[in-house]
Formats: sequence, C-alpha cells, structure tokens
Amino acid sequence: MNKMLIPILFALGTAVFWGCYGPTIGNAQAPRVDGAPLWSPFKPYVFIGLAYLVIAIIGGLVMMGVKGDSFNFSGVHFATVKWGFLAGTLGAFGAVCLTTAMMTSKGNALLVMPIVFGGAVSVSAIVSMIKLHAGTNVSPLMWVGMALTVAGVVIVAMNTPHGHAGAKPSPEPTVAAEATTASTAIEDASAPEHSST
Repeated sequence: MNKMLIPILFALGTAVFWGCYGPTIGNAQAPRVDGAPLWSPFKPYVFIGLAYLVIAIIGGLVMMGVKGDSFNFSGVHFATVKWGFLAGTLGAFGAVCLTTAMMTSKGNALLVMPIVFGGAVSVSAIVSMIKLHAGTNVSPLMWVGMALTVAGVVIVAMNTPHGHAGAKPSPEPTVAAEATTASTAIEDASAPEHSST
C-alpha cells in the first residue's frame, strides 16, 4: 500500500491542478463589444504555452540536474524525445480544446470540466484496451463503468449551479437607489419651505 501512496498523491495533485485549470482559464473569456468577442481563445493559449515553457522546460532541466540525470537525448534515450513530444502534443491539443470550450461556453467550467474528466477516464480505458487487447480479456464491467461515468457527467453537469458570481444584479443597489429616490423626493417636497421670498 505504501508503494501506491506516492502515485495516488500525485494523481490527486493532477486532479486538483486540472480541476482548477478550467475555472482559471474561464477568467480569460473575452468580453463582447457590439456582439463580437474582444479576443479569440488563442490569446490566453499563448500564455498557457509560455507557462509550459517556463515550468516544463526550465523546471525539467533543473530537476534533471538535481536528480543527476544525463542530458543525452539520443540512442536509448530517444524514447524520451519521441514519446515525450507526442504526449506534449496531445496535452497541447487538449489544452487548446479545453481553452476553446471554456471561451465558447462563456467560462462555464461546471459544464465543461465534468465532460473533460469523465471523457478522459473513458478514453484512457479505450486506449489501454486497444494497446493490450491481444494479451488480456476485457471485462464487461468496464463498459458498465464507462456508462456510469457518462451518466455521472450528465448528472453533475445538470445539477451543479450554473452561472457566474456577480452575474445577477444584487438587490442592495436597488434598495440603495430607492432610498436615494425617496430621500430626493423628501428634499424636493420640503424645498419650498427653505426657499427665499
């Protein structure tokens, strides 16, 4: 069980970071001017790439040095180039899809994120099934689990409160406006008493 603790903790860390990713990028949604968005989803995507550049490349090289890794990427080490680049490409396309989904849904992370995570689980299962199909039997319970995942995504998306904080006008300004109007009316009514003759 102790051997599984570290991967579970890092998996939970991924869930936390990616779970916050959607709502965070939703803050970059473009305001509309004359019905047209002020910018495209690709403007914040540039800075997502910049963050990857700083954290993944510079951080990766630093941590390679800390771990005493070699900086050789040829020969037997070429697998790290090939599969790392492919994984990064998939991650980048996933990020642009997620960014576009968030922008076009007006930052509705409560709709988009359950689809992303529920769908990712199912896609991962299908990829594993295709990869290992010749050497393993697929349990029918996998399909049941995938169906339950889809049902769970729909239930979560339909029953999570939607909308954005501050989207609805607060009743306080109305009360304040009514109080100001009432105060002005009282002053106007009493104005003739103070007028000079």
